[in-house]
Amino acid sequence: MKVKTIKVGTTNKAKIEAVEEMVREYPLLAGFEVVGVKAESGVSDQPMTIEETINGAMNRAKNAFCECHFSIGLESGLFPVPKSKTGYMDVCICAIYDGEEYFLGMSSAWEFPDKRITDLIVNEGLDMTQAVNKAGMTNNPTIGAAEGAIGILTKGRLTRKGYTKQALLTAMIHLEEHEIDF
Repeated sequence: MKVKTIKVGTTNKAKIEAVEEMVREYPLLAGFEVVGVKAESGVSDQPMTIEETINGAMNRAKNAFCECHFSIGLESGLFPVPKSKTGYMDVCICAIYDGEEYFLGMSSAWEFPDKRITDLIVNEGLDMTQAVNKAGMTNNPTIGAAEGAIGILTKGRLTRKGYTKQALLTAMIHLEEHEIDF
C-alpha cells in the first residue's frame, strides 16, 4: 500500500506538531504521514498585511507540494486593524493544497498589549522573535518554535501550536466537505 503523505512547508516543530495533532482528529486523514520540508514563502520575514500573510501560506503550500497527497503552508503575520490599541493584530493563515486547489483557514487574531513590541516590528523592521527578545519579553531565540509570543501572553492557555491548529481546523472545513478520492 502506498504511503499517504502530507508535506508541511516548514521545519518549525510547533507547526509540524499542530499538523500531526490535526491529522489524528480526522478519519479521512487516517494513515497519513506528516513530513516537514523547507519551503520558501516568497514574502517578507514578517508579513505586514493579511494579503501578504495569505500569499506566504499559499506559496509555502505550493512549494512543498511534491510526491504527496496534500501540502500545507502556514504563515503568521501582522495586519492593520482599525480601532485596536496598537493598530495591528497577528494571525496564522493555513493553506492546504491538493495540487489544483487551495483550502484556506485562519486562526483567531490577537494583539500585543504593549505598543512598544508592535512599534519594533512596524517601525524598526524586526520580526516578532527579534522584537519580543529586544523588548525583554523573552530571551528565547526560537520562541516561534516553542510556545510563541501568544503562549507567553496567555500564560500557556493558547500556544503557538494551538493557534496554528486553529488555522488548520478552519481550513479543514473546506477539505472535509470536498470530494476526496485517494
